[in-house]
Amino acid sequence: MPAAAKILAVDDEPALIELISYHLGRNGHDVTTAASGWEAIERIQQQRPDIILLDLMLPDLDGFGVCEILRRDPATATIPIIIISAWASVDSHHLGLELGALDYITKPFSPHELVERVNHFISQRADRTAN
Repeated sequence: MPAAAKILAVDDEPALIELISYHLGRNGHDVTTAASGWEAIERIQQQRPDIILLDLMLPDLDGFGVCEILRRDPATATIPIIIISAWASVDSHHLGLELGALDYITKPFSPHELVERVNHFISQRADRTAN
């Protein structure tokens, strides 16, 4: 199991946020949440998470806009982003990855699979910083 990470989960569905927080918290991670795009930007600027779990359909600023803003700022450009969205189209998947997300998970998803993917990216990042 990788070291504990600071994770920001961004989604406007309280039940989904609770599910994500529970499963990642059980694996030792510190999960902070945001329910909108601009709230996510504010939290990221304040706390610099190790990884971001990002829904695309958000009130105010959608997930694509959040990705664009983060990737333009050198201070946030390298934070790994995993998109978690109900949009299953090839186009939304492609656009999310094109805008800088490292992975794309379609809702509904397995919490176990989410934890595995998060742990994988955290381990990769730890390996890069150790070398």
